[in-house]
Amino acid sequence: MYTADSARYEAMPYRRTGRSGLKLPALSLGLWHNFGPDRPVETQRQILRRAFDLGITHFDLANNYGPPPGAAESALGDALRADFAAYRDELVISTKAGHLMWPGPYGEWGSRKYLLSSLDQSLTRMGLDHVDIFYSHRPDPETPLEETMGALHSAVQQGKALYVGVSNYSPEQTREAARILGELGTPLLIHQPRYSMLDRRPEEGLLDTLDELQIGSIAYSPLEQGLLTGRYLDGIPEDSRAASDSPFLSADTVTEDLVRQLRALDDIAKSRGQTLAQLALAWVLRGGRVTSALIGASSARQVEDSVAATRTLDFDAEELARIEAIIKPRP
Repeated sequence: MYTADSARYEAMPYRRTGRSGLKLPALSLGLWHNFGPDRPVETQRQILRRAFDLGITHFDLANNYGPPPGAAESALGDALRADFAAYRDELVISTKAGHLMWPGPYGEWGSRKYLLSSLDQSLTRMGLDHVDIFYSHRPDPETPLEETMGALHSAVQQGKALYVGVSNYSPEQTREAARILGELGTPLLIHQPRYSMLDRRPEEGLLDTLDELQIGSIAYSPLEQGLLTGRYLDGIPEDSRAASDSPFLSADTVTEDLVRQLRALDDIAKSRGQTLAQLALAWVLRGGRVTSALIGASSARQVEDSVAATRTLDFDAEELARIEAIIKPRP
């Protein structure tokens, strides 16, 4: 029987999410690709237990996470019953809907029909009566934003979600979503954008918008599909994601210029007593603009390595200037 570490809250920093009363750990655990029937159940449970023991109280999912779609939610449901039943009120559990989940015209995007049906299915898979955060996973170009935001509001009104968020929305879409939700009486809590040293698009207006509206943020892919780890410092390993047929990272991405960038960043990381991955996580969290960074893990050891990044989140001006010179996009 699992008993959580009594010291689990002593080292992890927690940050207030926007203007809400909810605090999130600086690192949250995403259950995107390592929670499904192709992974040993005990390994999955070890990852979740170790994360919680280290102060990671937020587990982030989506309806289509697995593979196959839905498997990650089912795996978490099993773990909640086996290990975390006594700790449910110490956990923040989030899920999303927006991508393809079942066939036909009601199986994806942002209609009220799809979002609320998907949430019911997610709750069933996880064995929960509510999630803490329910997201619109992506904007729907054909459904009025009022309908999508109205569905999120209904989820809160029905007691099936405590807070709501959006993911992959532009600054303008985020502003409008916040306006609609505000008029309905359900504040927009958080935005989940992709953000890393190698993908800085949120700096093109989104982070400023979130600051202005006092909305939290949680960055996904802060390690850029593994590129910002030590795996690619000497090219492409045979057992890496880039060497596989993964649709998320191709071998063409790992150019000579990129490897040079990674090696230069690794030198800075070493001077700080960090790994490249720890440097990348700390950089995303620098200055407190980002509430939390989402990590993935295929082992408990990877969770430990990531959490170690939170020991050194501050940068001096010289370090930031050196990093900027390396990662600043060329005109």
